Amino acid sequence: MIDSKWRGRFIDMAKLVASWSKDPSTQVGAVIFDARRIVIGVGYNGFPRGVLDNEERYKDRSVKHKLVVHGEANAILNASRPVRDCGLLVTKHPCSDCAKLIVQSGIIEVFCPISSADSPWAEDAEFAKTILSEAEVEVIYITI
Repeated sequence: MIDSKWRGRFIDMAKLVASWSKDPSTQVGAVIFDARRIVIGVGYNGFPRGVLDNEERYKDRSVKHKLVVHGEANAILNASRPVRDCGLLVTKHPCSDCAKLIVQSGIIEVFCPISSADSPWAEDAEFAKTILSEAEVEVIYITI
């Protein structure tokens, strides 16, 4: 859907959007775009609007994981129109929950880095890969 020049632009945009996250350990940025390379939505990982997002909550991993909305989900929710037949570029490999949202929203291709086998999320990333593959969402692995 996009050539290397546009891919680089969307990588830069996703990195910028990721920098808006207050999470001290993991910043994730996501950009959704259509076939004409028009940005439809962006998102980063963070707590829901109106929910206290102080440093203490981010440092407590169990609390953080219960409160955080992932960048992919926020990009879908923030989209200016339906994202059916769009592409998504994200700075981390999607989790299985985000993979389900990607499929259900109609996104047809995902650009992301490959998940590391030694990542604490490696098992979940394998579920995400299965979900995306079975739903015929094309995954293109990139270097961020």
